Amino acid sequence: MTISEFPKDKKVYLFELDDVLYPKQDFLLQVYYLFAQFLEFTEARPISAEMTAFMKDRLLSEGEDAVFDATAKQFDLKESYRENFERLQVNGHLPLKLFLFDDIKNLFKELSASGKQIAVLTKGNPALQLNKLRHIDWEGYDKKLKVYFVDELAFRDIEPFSYIASENNVNVEDLHFIDTNLST
Repeated sequence: MTISEFPKDKKVYLFELDDVLYPKQDFLLQVYYLFAQFLEFTEARPISAEMTAFMKDRLLSEGEDAVFDATAKQFDLKESYRENFERLQVNGHLPLKLFLFDDIKNLFKELSASGKQIAVLTKGNPALQLNKLRHIDWEGYDKKLKVYFVDELAFRDIEPFSYIASENNVNVEDLHFIDTNLST
């Protein structure tokens, strides 16, 4: 969807998180850096720079799901490190902020100026998604932002769109969900 095709007649705009509000790769690369630093410290092997570069290459060539296994094989890591890797994603404190896409900042500004409600509706592990949310530079938009976790609502057997419409006193037709990257 392009910005010009974006419907402006809705009351509540729901945004997915990864690759919609910010580049997910920015989060992952910082986690890879933290993991490599952790291993360098833990194992007293100077591998951080090489490992971070390797993980980035695997991410770009094979995708996120292949990164840990390929890294473990390449650097002869124990399987027990997988838990540390996953824990860093959920609890790690990133060294740098995650920045909203410029198009999203402009859209948030426009929607806020016209009195529209903005919210996040995200899929995946709620603890992991919450960690990402904490590291985004919201430029003040987080003060009015509501966050909904699809997996949490599903666990409670709640249909997300009906629930969000009810909570915001609007009809389901007044919601618009953006789950793909907007382009200009």
